[in-house]
Amino acid sequence: MSEFDLVVIGGGPGGYVAAIRASQLGMSVACVEKRGSLGGTCLNVGCIPSKALLNSSEKYEDARLHFASHGIKAKVELDLPTMLSHKDKIVLDLTKGIEGLFKKNKVTYVVGAGEIKSANEVIVNGKESLKTKHILIATGSEVTPLPGVTIDEKRIVSSTGALTLSEVPKHLVVVGGGVIGLELGSVWRRLGAKVTVVEFLDKIGGPMDAEIAKQFHRVLEKQGIEFKLSTKVTAAENKGKSVALSLEAAAGGSAEKLEADVVLVAIGRRPYTAGLGLDKVGVKLDNRGRVEVDGHFETNVKGIYAIGDVIAGPMLAHKAEEDGVAAVETMAGQKGHVDYNLVPGVIYTWPEVATVGKSEEELKAAGVAYKAGKFPFLANSRARSVAETDGLVKILACAKTDRVLGVHIIGPDAGTLIAEAVAVMEFGGSSEDIARTCHAHPTLNEAVKEAALAVLGRAVHI
Repeated sequence: MSEFDLVVIGGGPGGYVAAIRASQLGMSVACVEKRGSLGGTCLNVGCIPSKALLNSSEKYEDARLHFASHGIKAKVELDLPTMLSHKDKIVLDLTKGIEGLFKKNKVTYVVGAGEIKSANEVIVNGKESLKTKHILIATGSEVTPLPGVTIDEKRIVSSTGALTLSEVPKHLVVVGGGVIGLELGSVWRRLGAKVTVVEFLDKIGGPMDAEIAKQFHRVLEKQGIEFKLSTKVTAAENKGKSVALSLEAAAGGSAEKLEADVVLVAIGRRPYTAGLGLDKVGVKLDNRGRVEVDGHFETNVKGIYAIGDVIAGPMLAHKAEEDGVAAVETMAGQKGHVDYNLVPGVIYTWPEVATVGKSEEELKAAGVAYKAGKFPFLANSRARSVAETDGLVKILACAKTDRVLGVHIIGPDAGTLIAEAVAVMEFGGSSEDIARTCHAHPTLNEAVKEAALAVLGRAVHI
């Protein structure tokens, strides 16, 4: 079959979820993916393999440093090849799982590079023609290069190369103090590397709430990660067995040298649109190379839509999924919408950091009157019982209406705890709503309730 209601270009989280949802809505769907395995960056060389290594490295560090305090004596030895194989098997199983979902939902999987010939035709590998009523661009993003630094995926690596290092580096320098750099830096620190993070800004975590970022910095520093903030990398000399980095203050100044076994460049990602033929069909891009879309994910060319990392908004897999569902539901005549203010962000270090909505800095800049409620995990009985007391829950609510405007968590399982906040905010809920909701005892979630009580000035357990 070469005629479809929808052709999706890109088989990542946004693309494959959109394809399945479109099929559920009765459309005939083809998904074109050139990688040869579904799941995109997230599943193949991003979210999933990094979480596998974060989990494995965490177990290794627990066994090496923390088991004794629980009365467990163990001799621990690192088997890096097995750890990497475990990670690879998880990726393989999940990619095959998506192929199974495609078969179940009657989505046609086409391996190859898709180019848009017109609003009604996609050419695969320059020869196979797919006729269609709608086209959905879901090609995701790629690593943002750093001027003056050449990535070879051996000594100077991107996140992709950092997932496959054959040995633990003695000294890993991470360029960029964002999500990717801090997660992968944590993996290799736990496995024995000295880790130095070089960040251009004066704090880690990018737009993260400043109070949370400050505590996050303190926790990671206590774990052994070193930071050079307000610093930029101007050049990198690959010496074969090491790399010499040239650094200077972000504001300019005298140069400084820093030697490393491996350098990880993690300064962000940029939209991937190469080879799509967008200029030929007249699809507009913005000044950051993102595809411009309207409120229904449609480009300026009728019938061509775009979602995920390739358009504006948070570059997150779950955001891409929501985009994809909303876009195809709109194509089917339903109503689709994604509120980007309510897309949670999580850093899967330990402790984790999770955030949704506005930070204090954003509320102050917008002149919004608010109240803040905070509760430390040190005062949470479950956190104390499992010896995971670093961090806090912070809730920001409107001073007039009590509507929750932002929630920021650093602590154990923060990525799971944030879901309650997202649900409450989706329904326009208040801190009072959270405070009056019965939370099981003893759980980490009680810290969220106590932070909500703190907004109202009546926290009980502190």
